Amino acid sequence: MEFLEVIVLVVSFVVLLSMGVPIAFAIGISTLLTMLVSIAPEPAFTTLAQRMATGLDSFALLAIPFFILAGQLMNKGGIASRLIDFAKVLVGPLPGGLAFVNIVACMLFGAISGSAVAAASAIGGIMNPRMVKEGYSRPFSAAVNITSATTGMIIPPSNILIVYSLASGGVSIAALFVAGYVPGFLVGFALMLVAGVISYRKKYAVGEKSSLKEIAKRFLDALPSLLLLFIVIGGIIAGVFTATEASAVAVLYTIILSMAVYKEVKVKDLPDILIQTVMTTSIVMLLIGTSMGMSWIMSYENIPQAVSESLLAVSDNKIVILIIINLILLFVGIFMDMTPAVLIFTPIFLPVVINMGMDPIHFGIMMVLNLCIGLCTPPVGGVLFVGCGVANISISKVIKPLVPLFIAMVVALLMVTYIPELSLWLPRVFGIIE
Repeated sequence: MEFLEVIVLVVSFVVLLSMGVPIAFAIGISTLLTMLVSIAPEPAFTTLAQRMATGLDSFALLAIPFFILAGQLMNKGGIASRLIDFAKVLVGPLPGGLAFVNIVACMLFGAISGSAVAAASAIGGIMNPRMVKEGYSRPFSAAVNITSATTGMIIPPSNILIVYSLASGGVSIAALFVAGYVPGFLVGFALMLVAGVISYRKKYAVGEKSSLKEIAKRFLDALPSLLLLFIVIGGIIAGVFTATEASAVAVLYTIILSMAVYKEVKVKDLPDILIQTVMTTSIVMLLIGTSMGMSWIMSYENIPQAVSESLLAVSDNKIVILIIINLILLFVGIFMDMTPAVLIFTPIFLPVVINMGMDPIHFGIMMVLNLCIGLCTPPVGGVLFVGCGVANISISKVIKPLVPLFIAMVVALLMVTYIPELSLWLPRVFGIIE
């Protein structure tokens, strides 16, 4: 490893980010500068272009635009309101009922759409006014929505788990999808526990109990939306289709659901939905391409090996190493979006944890859950900004009620980190892994 190249890579990247350069361009420019220092001008441009093209040449990545399109259709297809109504009859009568409704609805919508931002926007737009009307404080309502929206990145189908599969060299997407269920529900339960305690102490309103007839009605209304999870994940587990093919099935199902069943999406709405899908996909793909270029130059300079040796020199204790990795990822998540973070740091940390005997599936879930916390933190927390915008509240006012919810997420992260079976039990039950 040449220290000059490492200094150029790190310093240029940090400087570009501090100047407000979009992260995809910051990654690409810093990578190019490092290549210019390392391998000469003409090959540097060619190598970066080749690495970006090669990084995007993956069949698995086709799933990302399809899942994004499915998420856009769901966001405008009346699914959010039906999931909220279903969640309300389930958990509304509990202490802090509307906070629980917010969390459960975000978990369901996030899982179905695969987007934390979509969950924060769709569920928050409906739940925040309801919670404020029932006496909940606006900052608390926004904080609950922001943190619970991130569960959709862990509960499948999740685009970021597909990205991790690419970065890890081909870890089974089906295994990652199934492995995300228990940790995702664990985070949701931890958030509900904290929200319930806060609601009880502040004496927030409790909803009325629903009759069995009302519960059945709301369940049947939400059933077509919930069936998407069983169709997509069930089809993958049963071997009917791959994760990539499942994404196309998800689009077909959501089109039928949004246009023919719920009738909330019209033909005239499709151009805008497709444009938003293309814009979001372009951003994600550019991030993936430039991040793959950075991953290559780091491998060329033996940075992952150097980091691995440095970590093992600190301690050979698995508990200590995992704490260090988690702390680094928590810090990275504050300043970097999930996609480049996964693509850049997976090749660095995965060899370390594999040497310690950690399963790559377990590490992937731990990593994604860790970076989900970063989505709720400034300065680049996308879900934080969307959640505050939807709730019409400043970030400074929402920080205080966020803290106990952050702590709940960190406790869940530690449990997932040190209890492998939370991630590996379901894949074993379904025979995806041994």
